[in-house]
Amino acid sequence: MTVLIDQPIWPAHETLWAHLVSDHSLDELHAFAQRAGIPRRGFDGDHYDVPENKWHELVALGALPVTVREMVTRLRDSGLRITQKEKRGL
Repeated sequence: MTVLIDQPIWPAHETLWAHLVSDHSLDELHAFAQRAGIPRRGFDGDHYDVPENKWHELVALGALPVTVREMVTRLRDSGLRITQKEKRGL
């Protein structure tokens, strides 16, 4: 039961973004995000997009920093990952 965060390397809207996921449940992820003040509109099916200026705060709250590869592996292994193909409904 861990909330994971990758490095903020994804550019959009004049900042870099990280992904916040749970390798246990979406309920755990939503509860963590709520405690951290992350708006629900940042949720994208299996993760929250979070701006780089929140990264250190989220780690201090207990999110475990991981590589992108480790995040994808753990999310996939948990059964919570939604692929881009699934998001597009193909």
